[in-house]
Amino acid sequence: MPYLLPEHTGSLDAGTARRALTGFFLTGLLVSLPGALLPAWGHHIETNFMLVAAYFFCLNLGILVAMRISQAVLPKKGIGFVLQLATAIALVALLLLGFTSTPLLAKEWRALGLFGIGLAAGFSNTAVFQAIGSIYRHDAASTVNLSGIVFTFGSMVTALLVAGTFFAYNVPSILFFIAVFPALLWGMFWQTKFAPVEPMQHVPLREVLKDFRSPGAILFALLLFFQFGNEWAIAGWLPIFLIQRLGIDPQTALQMLAFYWFALLVGRTAAQAILPRVNHAHLLLGSVLASMLGCLILWATNNLQGAFVGILLIGASFAPIYPIVVAKLGSRFPYYHPAFFNGIFSVALTGGLMAPAMLGLMAQYFAVRVMILIPLFGSIMVFLLIGLIWLEAKLHRLG
Repeated sequence: MPYLLPEHTGSLDAGTARRALTGFFLTGLLVSLPGALLPAWGHHIETNFMLVAAYFFCLNLGILVAMRISQAVLPKKGIGFVLQLATAIALVALLLLGFTSTPLLAKEWRALGLFGIGLAAGFSNTAVFQAIGSIYRHDAASTVNLSGIVFTFGSMVTALLVAGTFFAYNVPSILFFIAVFPALLWGMFWQTKFAPVEPMQHVPLREVLKDFRSPGAILFALLLFFQFGNEWAIAGWLPIFLIQRLGIDPQTALQMLAFYWFALLVGRTAAQAILPRVNHAHLLLGSVLASMLGCLILWATNNLQGAFVGILLIGASFAPIYPIVVAKLGSRFPYYHPAFFNGIFSVALTGGLMAPAMLGLMAQYFAVRVMILIPLFGSIMVFLLIGLIWLEAKLHRLG
């Protein structure tokens, strides 16, 4: 079947754009939830990592299902409807997780609740990228980076809320408190009049299939796969790793998770200012090398200070990589759009989002330190792929 892409029409009202961007706050709040809740659910004690992998799989499945459905619903119902749908599903899923926290029912209901969380995140992500489509086409790197700032802030809020209430409230109370956010956002989206959905143009399937014969497309897809996997492996498993590796308490581990999001937030904010002024290739290479160093420090450390330095390096260095790659993708493959499934790149993003689930399967059979070795390996692969992409681009221009 053909893939759908927005055509370039019209401009975006600044006020509507700001309101639409809050959808990324919701997405960050939701998709970061499993990583923050794993200690609250006791998985640092009961190390059934296969079950944790199933939780992440359900979350990812919900995201993929919602992104597929959105392509059909958006043109008919509009951006406002999809955003209201996302907030409503998020509210129901959070309440479901809160009301079904008894040990006998927890496993099944948590899986269903996390599938609902994924649905809400997928709907929100697709609708917001559609709402800010004209800005994205004007400056892909800065738009994705700004979206990442709002997304990261939402993720940091989740970690801070769970860390701050870990010993004061039980899990249902924490979830009910988090549910206030989608309820408030539903009201805001209900009152906002979004522009009509932009017309879609069809890209013939034969054009998309050419990507699978293009060395450049394959290299970019692999780069997306490994970088997405790196970021979400850390986000999903950092508290469990710190608790079991360093023996710290869950609240401190969650505070370190919040610090990871804070480092990402600061890095993306700084990148927003320097991206137009620096050589992207140099910044990308420096970021990847710094992330490798951060992973090595976190893998080798046996104290909280070393963990602090490693997390700072990892978070700050991960920040600019994705927006730079998106900018390069936009120039080489104009039909690419991060909110829609686009050939080989959708495979890469899906695989990257599956990284926390795959890590759970590996951690079941190997030591807990594999949770950091995988992002380290992924960073090495990103480093190698950058060199190959540079070489392929040179050959492409010569050809």
